[in-house]
Amino acid sequence: MIDTLAYYATILSRSFSAYTAHMLEQIGLSQGLLYPVLYVGRHPGCTQAELTEALGLDWGHSQRSVLRLVEDGFLTREKHGRAYHLNLSEKGTQAFEASHQVFFDWDAEAMNGLNEAERAQLFTLLRKIKPKEASTKLCTRR
Repeated sequence: MIDTLAYYATILSRSFSAYTAHMLEQIGLSQGLLYPVLYVGRHPGCTQAELTEALGLDWGHSQRSVLRLVEDGFLTREKHGRAYHLNLSEKGTQAFEASHQVFFDWDAEAMNGLNEAERAQLFTLLRKIKPKEASTKLCTRR
């Protein structure tokens, strides 16, 4: 195989997807619903419009995702004026904490063979090539 960034990005993405799918299954959350839970956890009381814009979703997909998360007990949805405001339920808070931790656990596993200096160098280089338009609204930093 030719060493290309695209190759390694694809392999890492597949690895992360498989890992998160397995971990999230244990709490009853799919990977497709992970990001709305993370966003609401980081932005309590946000509107559905804010969530839709921040995640770059189309309105229909956002609506279906939010309704499913409400039905499954992860989110609460309260109307204030003309907008619905979203918050995590108790179950949603537990899912947020568990799913938030998935990022750090996968990182630790994926970078097991790197020392601290190599990890710092990797992140420095990745920040240099990250597309400027890439969203940072889902930042998982603690």
